[in-house]
Amino acid sequence: MQLKKKQAIALSSLIAEEAEAPRIISGIAEFDRVCGGGLVPGSALLVGGDPGIGKSTLLLQATAALARCGVRAIYISGEESAAQVKLRAKRLGLADTPVELGIETRLGNILATVEKPAERPPGILVIDSIQTVMADAIDAAPGTVSQLRGTTQELVRFAKRSGWTVILVGHVTKEGQIAGPRVIEHMVDTVLYFEGDRGHRFRILRGVKNRFGPTDEIGVFDMTGNGLEEVANPSALFLSGRRDNSSGSVVFAGMEGSRPVLVEIQALVAQTSLGTPRRTVVGWDSGRLAMVLAVLDTRCNLSLGSCDVYLNIAGGLRIYEPAADLAVAAALISSYCNVPARFDSAIFGEISLSGEVRTVAQSDKRLKEAAKLGLTHAIVPAGTTTAQPEISLQPIEMLSDLTDSFLAQADGVAMQPRDQDRPHENDNR
Repeated sequence: MQLKKKQAIALSSLIAEEAEAPRIISGIAEFDRVCGGGLVPGSALLVGGDPGIGKSTLLLQATAALARCGVRAIYISGEESAAQVKLRAKRLGLADTPVELGIETRLGNILATVEKPAERPPGILVIDSIQTVMADAIDAAPGTVSQLRGTTQELVRFAKRSGWTVILVGHVTKEGQIAGPRVIEHMVDTVLYFEGDRGHRFRILRGVKNRFGPTDEIGVFDMTGNGLEEVANPSALFLSGRRDNSSGSVVFAGMEGSRPVLVEIQALVAQTSLGTPRRTVVGWDSGRLAMVLAVLDTRCNLSLGSCDVYLNIAGGLRIYEPAADLAVAAALISSYCNVPARFDSAIFGEISLSGEVRTVAQSDKRLKEAAKLGLTHAIVPAGTTTAQPEISLQPIEMLSDLTDSFLAQADGVAMQPRDQDRPHENDNR
């Protein structure tokens, strides 16, 4: 076999010679935000989420919004019949939108349909889902590793050469990862996860990879009988059910991408007769909780090792940033001492293994969001400053300082000594 002659490639400088690619705006602000300001022509997106969480509903609403704006939108379903998709569109009030619907699983037929000559420019192609698509050249069943790798590569290649924006829906495993080889996440330009507890009404669209915009952006939606509705102010929604004078409840001022979000963190610490205490966490990293509990035990002399601990992030949001350490510790201490935290207070800060409270990024954005919602007090790492005059800061240098501040609010309630060095400090348990 004759080898091809090697050829040198053309190299260029890093100076931008072309204008930034125009964005296709869907009109759904929360969806456009997570995509980096809109969809980029010629890009490939992968959307994953639990079964029944609302992926198909979200993308059907997005394609309908784009079609209303004059963008050609094709929706290919490999899992549902045409009647099922049309019934969903009717329930969502989208039956009159010019979305082109196709039911097909063979990749060759899909590409032949989309590539046929048309007067309109390239638009949006949605494949629901990539696990059902099969390429004739690959001798394997749909959903297998080889089929997923091959069909994804061909669809990404099609998007780059044609200018179509391709959106792929992907199933997830029980661990919450998109099913199939991780290489398909490397192939596409953007990876979005649609999260939420089906017991909650809120849904979170989170960007975990984006070559055309920031990652870790979130869009918040409210699942209603008429489909998904945007939530313009998620902080107010997440805090809407809070009750005053409730121990174990604090407000965490977090950042999701470039957006500040305030969310309620709830903790319950209860004595147990079991040999191994329970540790139940919803919406946060269980390993991070174990670290905070160890620091409270070792550095603050709180005996939490013999207690059941339950931690919940209200509203179904999942928090990943370490800045939630101090808020989680405050919720645990509040529940343990049965002392409510200030209702008008926001908390954030990272905790080290030595018990030191460290500063976090974008503190002023967090405090600005807290001030917008009427909070007037913030428990923050020492050295934090703010341009919000309506918020008073309570700096915390060591985690033991936070423990002492809660114990000082016990107001004479009988408490057991924590250690010999502090016989005047009591424990109401």
